[in-house]
Amino acid sequence: MKMTTVVLIITAVLTALIAGLFYAYSCSVVLGLGKLNDSEYLKAMQNINREILNPVFFMSFMGTAVLLPVSTFLMRGQQPAFIFLLLATLAYLIGVFGVTIVGNVPMNDTLDKFDISNSKMEAIKKMRESFENRWNFLNNIRTVFSVISITLVVCSCIWNKEG
Repeated sequence: MKMTTVVLIITAVLTALIAGLFYAYSCSVVLGLGKLNDSEYLKAMQNINREILNPVFFMSFMGTAVLLPVSTFLMRGQQPAFIFLLLATLAYLIGVFGVTIVGNVPMNDTLDKFDISNSKMEAIKKMRESFENRWNFLNNIRTVFSVISITLVVCSCIWNKEG
């Protein structure tokens, strides 16, 4: 097996892990969190947002952002695998990585600074209203684009002539 194929397989695994994370979050965690009262919801989101900042998550999230372009570069000249990877890279960097950095992270930072225990119920309710729907919408965008990315990476694996 060529090194290009090994890199492509690792890229596929990392992309699948991220797609699975966002998919599972969208179709299970969001639904459970939605049933919590405002204060519990905000506390849970603060804890989740703090705990996800760990080496395992960063390895898959950042690893995908690095390995998709690397895989694309390594597959240049291999049609149609290169095109699939190029599209997967664009989908991930814009629809997953970009949305996270520009959308979800600033919202997470704002929520992290919010002092739930010293806030009145009205402020807590307002914070949830300004956070929950927008954050979930952005997460759904990440979910769709990560699924598109892994689908395109799988297509690239199938049409990889170097295998």
